[in-house]
Formats: sequence, C-alpha cells, structure tokens
Amino acid sequence: MGQAFCCIQVDQSNVAIKEQFGKFDEVLEPGCHCLPWCFGSQLAGHLSLRVQQLDVRCETKTKDNVFVTVVASIQYRALAEKASDAFYKLSNTRAQIQAYVFDVIRASVPKLDLDSTFEQKNEIAKAVEEELEKAMSAYGFEIVQTLIVDIEPDEHVKRAMNEINAASRMRLAATEKAEAEKILQIKRAEGDAESKYLAGLGIARQRQAIVDGLRDSVLAFSVNVPGTSSKDVMDMILVTQYFDTLKDIGASSKASSVFIPHGPGAVGDIASQIRVGLLQAETAKH
Repeated sequence: MGQAFCCIQVDQSNVAIKEQFGKFDEVLEPGCHCLPWCFGSQLAGHLSLRVQQLDVRCETKTKDNVFVTVVASIQYRALAEKASDAFYKLSNTRAQIQAYVFDVIRASVPKLDLDSTFEQKNEIAKAVEEELEKAMSAYGFEIVQTLIVDIEPDEHVKRAMNEINAASRMRLAATEKAEAEKILQIKRAEGDAESKYLAGLGIARQRQAIVDGLRDSVLAFSVNVPGTSSKDVMDMILVTQYFDTLKDIGASSKASSVFIPHGPGAVGDIASQIRVGLLQAETAKH
C-alpha cells in the first residue's frame, strides 16, 4: 500500500536496498522513505542486521582413524556499511559459511587423535573463526563467534570408551575395597592382640591377688593358732573351698548333676572316708 504512494517503511535492525532502473542506488536506513516509482526507483529487498546462528554438523576422521561428527555453531551478521556487498555478492550465505566450516574442520581434525580433538576444540574453533572472518569480510559479513559445541564419536567407539572407563573405575574400586579389607583385618588383628594382652594381664593380676590372699591367710592363721603348719592351713582352705563349691551347686536352680571321682581307686578312697567317719561317730557316742 505504501509503495502505491511512493513511500516505504524500513524496520529497526534492518536496511533496504534501493535500485533505480535495475541498478543499485543506495542503502535505506530504518524509517520512512520516498520511493518515486515513476523515476525508476524500486525496492530490491531487505537485509537483516541481527546476529544469526548457523549450526553445522561435519563428519570427519581423526589421526587414529576414528570417525567423529563435529558440531559447530557460527554466529554472524551483515555489516550496515557493507550492506550492498552482503545483498548482491552472495546468493546463499549459509551454504557459503558451511562450505568454509567443512574445509577448516576436515583440514584440522585429521591432524589430531581422538583425545587431542576433545582437548583442542577451542583451537579448532579459533581456526574456523579466523578462516571465516578472512573470507566473509569481503562479502560484507562479520563473524561474531564460532563455537565447537559437540564432538560425537561413532557409536561403537563411544561404547568402547565407556567400557574402558567403566573397567578402569571398577579396577580402582576393587583396589580400594581390597585395601579397605586389608586395613580392617590389620585393625581386627591388632584389636584381638590387644584384647588378649589385656586379658592376660587381668588373669595374671587375678592369680597374683589369689596367691597374695592365700599367703596372708596362712600367715595370719599360723600367728593366731600356734603349732599349725602351712600344710595344715592349706588343707583346711581347700576343704573350705570344697564345701563352698558344693553349697553353690546346691543353691543353683539350674544344677542337674555333680561330678565326683569315678575311678576304682577313688571309690575305695570314698568308702574309706565314710568308714572312718562312722567309727569316729560311734566313738563320740561312748
């Protein structure tokens, strides 16, 4: 409708290309412009000055014969001062940029092995950006940023790399587990040795206390009862302990048996003791 009145509108971040009788005339900035068609003026087209992004997927081979797909993101824009070059010199800007990206990546990656390709992706991106900047500036375009956003090895290679990584981690985990078990066994052995050592000290001190107690008892009995020997005192203590043991066994509700000497000699000794006891009782009656 505007062109019917010889007026056109150019939006912000855009420029328009004006031609007169089919020849480039000027670049129209954003705003309203008069375009008298009766004098041969016409609008050839619009050109965006916004930053645009092109994602390029390039398949190539590394130095160690691994096929990878490199994904590059190219951010570019047309220059307002070179709008005529950007409009007229290239018919397909995206295809042109893609061709340069393919050329640089396929020249750089085959010089590197797979691990180095991952490590030097910034250098690859820089090489692509320098080549694009040098080539596209002549056509009125500026390369704002070039990024290598992804490097995808072949699926079989990726699976093999994951298996290698998993095996390495499992080997490390097994080593750590074995080391932990070794430490546990050492600590357990040290604890057992320390426990036995302390138990031995306790038993030794207990026996020493028993010996000291018996010695004190013998000495005290010998002092208080003149004429008794150490053997007499020990026999009395043993008999006392014997009866105390019988008393404890009888007092226990869970006791169900008493062990006594069962050999022939022991039977004779028990009979002799019973007979002597009966004779002593008869003598006491008379």
